[in-house]
Amino acid sequence: MLHNGDVNEPRSEPRPEPRSEPRPEPRSEPRYGVVWPQAPLGVQRRPRAGRLDGLRGKRIAFVWEYMFRGDELFPALGQYLRDTYDVEVIGYEAFGNTHGPDEVAVLAELPQKLRDWRADAAVSGVGC
Repeated sequence: MLHNGDVNEPRSEPRPEPRSEPRPEPRSEPRYGVVWPQAPLGVQRRPRAGRLDGLRGKRIAFVWEYMFRGDELFPALGQYLRDTYDVEVIGYEAFGNTHGPDEVAVLAELPQKLRDWRADAAVSGVGC
């Protein structure tokens, strides 16, 4: 019989008897000392680049790792930026694949390529 919700009404069904069987042994798991969840930094922090005063008339470089849907995203973003802010877009093809077999060389050359293209800013990302 179900309890109807009245807290003052006595229960009509008996309470279950306490178990007489022994509790299972706790599993033996390794014990560890204190673990700190924050690892030391693997690289040194660098100061952020200064912000642009605006996008109007700037040269914006697109940098991509050639995965997911950047080939769809970057053209649409480029068109939006051109139409809205009158920017010049430097396509990702100018910089190479930042996640491919030559990524070490591509990333090493990236700062100089950005200077050579006189980029004011860069958008780096995935197009998912």
